[in-house]
Amino acid sequence: MPNLKISIQFATEHTNLPSKKQFRKWAKMALNVDTEVTIRIVDEQEGRELNSMYRGKDYATNVLTFPLTETPHLMGDIIICAPVVESEAQFQQKSLEAHYAHLTVHGMLHLHGYDHEIEAQAELMESLEISILSKLGYANPYLVM
Repeated sequence: MPNLKISIQFATEHTNLPSKKQFRKWAKMALNVDTEVTIRIVDEQEGRELNSMYRGKDYATNVLTFPLTETPHLMGDIIICAPVVESEAQFQQKSLEAHYAHLTVHGMLHLHGYDHEIEAQAELMESLEISILSKLGYANPYLVM
């Protein structure tokens, strides 16, 4: 099993958050290679600023992934925007925990080079997410209630 070095930062006013232990468990399930990652949970302002700065989109999105290097091991940052996650979970009628698990796995897969811009890549990434989340005991995140 690949090694995981993880730092979890809570930079949000929101209190209904998963524990560091949960984030670690979710991230570990998506590992393919030795990885060093920082997962930062942010509020809307920071999420919006980062999305604007790096993607040119003037809104906060649920998750952003920033791969930093692949050698000597994979390194990167994952930013998860708490208010967006809460809003989406409520709208999609999913548990908040399940949605955080999905976005953590999603971010880890991006860090490992998976993408969803091309349909074939999206199908592969989604199938991996569904499989990993199933092993964690969560339902298919792409089934809309």
